[in-house]
Amino acid sequence: MVTGVTHGVGDTDAWLAAGFVDLQVNGYAGLDLNDGALTPATVIKLAERLARDGVTTFAPTLITASEASIIAGLRAIAEARRQSPLVAAMVPFVHVEGPSISREDGPRGAHPLAHVRAPSVDEFHRWQDAGEGLVGLVTLSPEWPEAPAYIEALAKAGVLVSIGHTAATPAQVRAAADAGARLSTHLGNGAAATLPRHPNFIWTQLADDRLTASFIADGHHLPADTLKAMLRAKSLDRAILVSDAAALGAMPPGRYSSNIGGDVDVSADGRLSVAGTAYLAGAGHLLKQNVATLVNAVGLPLADALRLATRNPGAFAGGRGTIEVGGRADLMRFRFAPGEPQLTIEKTIVAGMEISR
Repeated sequence: MVTGVTHGVGDTDAWLAAGFVDLQVNGYAGLDLNDGALTPATVIKLAERLARDGVTTFAPTLITASEASIIAGLRAIAEARRQSPLVAAMVPFVHVEGPSISREDGPRGAHPLAHVRAPSVDEFHRWQDAGEGLVGLVTLSPEWPEAPAYIEALAKAGVLVSIGHTAATPAQVRAAADAGARLSTHLGNGAAATLPRHPNFIWTQLADDRLTASFIADGHHLPADTLKAMLRAKSLDRAILVSDAAALGAMPPGRYSSNIGGDVDVSADGRLSVAGTAYLAGAGHLLKQNVATLVNAVGLPLADALRLATRNPGAFAGGRGTIEVGGRADLMRFRFAPGEPQLTIEKTIVAGMEISR
């Protein structure tokens, strides 16, 4: 618990901030939450790795898969929380991204078409029964006829609903917000490469003040000009950063076979691409790089960039991501100067537990 806050002295390139809150993590550094064989040990190792990089809260993200696979993943994460005090402290809930997303190529992204299906409240209850109530965030496309009733049922159960991987009409987007959707998942990605100038679902989500938009600011998913304009449209009050990190993040450059995206090329700058193409196959960077991108490429002050990776997403995770007397001691010490490609994390504290690097 934080017992007091005072101003630091000297050493002006070293900073203390609330730890990162990342609501979308599929894996990292070879640790895959979506390989169909998830174990508690993998979840524990992932939490330990993320904590060393300044993350103090994250939502393990299970993508579109069979019901049996999603349930098995939820059970593994629940067991990891029982086995590891660190995981219990870092994981407030699980993010299920799918399976009720668009069936269309493009907006579906790397999610397997074979497992895309209509939203089912009954299936959601089976997830919760198996995962001990851990599902706290669900991404879906509102283009399904069943979407409004599904969103309303989840919202009444206290579960966050986010719009993503969609080809929905503006009217369907507004209906989703009317039903209780509160977020947009990695807005500007998980979309067709070509859209009508207007209207389209991106403009509608940017304009709807009921929706907080998450963005992947890794330098690959959104051009700097696009990201800057989107942030201006949503305002810093209704924007958050997510890493959307995949298992191949932080791996040496080369070609890999991946459960998400098939054969994937990892470039020296961390870009993950479908082998031999310019198409993205996931995200390879964590929030320590995303924050630096906002400073260097978009021109945000460091304090504002940090807010989008701490306090703002933390508001959707029980008010985490702040430094306040009486609050959880979720902290990171880091060094950074404009122009550097990432924050250099020196120390992380998760709920009062110091994480060794």
